[in-house]
Amino acid sequence: MTKRVFIIVLDSVGIGEMPDAANYGDAGSHTLKACYDTGKLHVPNLQKLGLFNIEGIGCGEKAAAPLAAFARMREASAGKDTTIGHWEIAGIISPKPLPTYPNGFPADVMDEFERKTGCKAICNKPYSGTQVLLDYGEEHVKTGDLIVYTSADSVFQIAAHEDIVPVEKLYEYCQIARDMLVGEHGVGRIIARPFVGSYPDYKRTSNRHDFSLAPPAHTFLDSLQDAGLATIGVGKIYDIFAGKGISSTQRTTSNDDGMAKTLAHAKEDFTGLCFVNLVDFDMVYGHRNNVEGYTDALNRFDVQLGELLPLMCDDDVLMITADHGCDPVTPSTDHSREHTPLLVYGKQIKAGTDLGTRSTFADIGVTAADLLGVKAKTDGQSLVPLITK
Repeated sequence: MTKRVFIIVLDSVGIGEMPDAANYGDAGSHTLKACYDTGKLHVPNLQKLGLFNIEGIGCGEKAAAPLAAFARMREASAGKDTTIGHWEIAGIISPKPLPTYPNGFPADVMDEFERKTGCKAICNKPYSGTQVLLDYGEEHVKTGDLIVYTSADSVFQIAAHEDIVPVEKLYEYCQIARDMLVGEHGVGRIIARPFVGSYPDYKRTSNRHDFSLAPPAHTFLDSLQDAGLATIGVGKIYDIFAGKGISSTQRTTSNDDGMAKTLAHAKEDFTGLCFVNLVDFDMVYGHRNNVEGYTDALNRFDVQLGELLPLMCDDDVLMITADHGCDPVTPSTDHSREHTPLLVYGKQIKAGTDLGTRSTFADIGVTAADLLGVKAKTDGQSLVPLITK
């Protein structure tokens, strides 16, 4: 019996276009290969686990004797965003994408938001999170008007300077938006985007907070919690699931901080799940088309992975995956419709098991639950019969 399962989501580390990528404007996307092609990718621990042995990955050196079971994961849901990706990992396949707003939010939505908050809103367009501060930050500081913007994802983002709008007040405004935006306009996330500094050197802070839709169905997290097991969230996991099925949570300020907290949990005695999201790959590098930074972040993660592996006990299992792509060398700065990797490592796992291409991310959550002795009532097929000794 497995005592602890660690799932680490390398946010946006896709491994090549899905068959329908062209429908999303993402033909040819391959986030990992973009980093590999810099010539600076150095991930020996991921390589030893079998990352480059995954079917169709098309880059890197295969391990002669991979230490993990490995698979290429195909998203069954319609979408390529964080919420849909994580929900599918947890066992919910979403046949309909969450709403997006390429022309900004409708006037009636904005009118209601301004009425309920008592604040005027400016921008209301899809925008880069850093560029929007350059273009609207000064006006916000002078007037106190809230910067509202979106992206190719299903998000309603509110940016405000911490000296103009205190963080807790910004959170209140986000909660107002969350309560409004349901049903037809039920966006995946309302995101608080506080920033500091003076023009043109505005800088977003780590006080970001996501207000997500509650998952529309039972997840493997609910199954684990119902069974009395720990469900620890690290990073924005709590936000993505609106707290549903999460027994404890820790916010993080960076990938390094997320891994530091994961290493600390690995030294603790608990029974259940530690579910980790490392968002810098996506937020700091992918969306900014910074392939050098993305590559460096993968290299840094690999070093920390080398610190985590020796902390795995005989009855632990580690699962490493992703939720979508965000190719940093394509013209787009948005997410990309890509396959994701899955590496499953532990003393009880049959090393070198090639699982091919799986038809849904949902196999991950149901497998984690099965390893912990819980039958999750979700979509997905358990890989336990294929990967355990």
